[in-house]
Amino acid sequence: MTPAKSSAPSSLGGALRPSPLVEQATERLREHITAGHWGVGTKLPGETTLAKELGVGRSTVREALRALAGAGLVQARQGAGVFVTATEPVEDWPTRLRRAAIEDVYEVRALVEVQAARLAARRRTPEDVAAMHAALAARRAAAPGGDAAFVDADIALHATVVAAAHNPVLTDLFAEFLPALRQGLVGLLELIDVRREETDHGDAAHEALVRAVEAGDPDTAERTARAELEATLGKFARRS
Repeated sequence: MTPAKSSAPSSLGGALRPSPLVEQATERLREHITAGHWGVGTKLPGETTLAKELGVGRSTVREALRALAGAGLVQARQGAGVFVTATEPVEDWPTRLRRAAIEDVYEVRALVEVQAARLAARRRTPEDVAAMHAALAARRAAAPGGDAAFVDADIALHATVVAAAHNPVLTDLFAEFLPALRQGLVGLLELIDVRREETDHGDAAHEALVRAVEAGDPDTAERTARAELEATLGKFARRS
């Protein structure tokens, strides 16, 4: 099959502003692709032509094409050129998480953390236990405020439990959830009165989790983590 011939753009809109050139070039080319000016299978004009249209250097065009390839919109074929492979960019994982409903994110978080708590009870080190107790104390200190600082302290405590599982994939996965989790939890605080609904700010449940991990009791750690996370998930359900 003969590759589709490149078609000159109707107009790329004139020279770009001085900075940041790569981001602007990427966006201009992306707009042309998503608008259908270059269909799937179309070979893009060469770097020299694109550089002239955009009023930038070839190196800028090269970086822009690299970014578009990362988004799944184009693909370079050695000796043939750069071809359009899709008209809609592939969303990366952080982008999907930002768009997801917090309830959906939290359900997956619960799956991750329950298993992490079980593993932590088996693998924790004295350093892990010390970190968990320090994080628990910091959470207690931040609890009366019932604000974003309290959310950060709460997440930090959960992060020490995940870290104690000593599974880098779990640790990285939890880290991916953090921005969406923080946003959702801060939003939840704005809708409920934490001081009234939780007189101990969930302290007993979090202490029980730390104690179970410290004691090397995976069953209790798993059960405690699940109960605590499901209680928060229930608050999201009531909010809806």
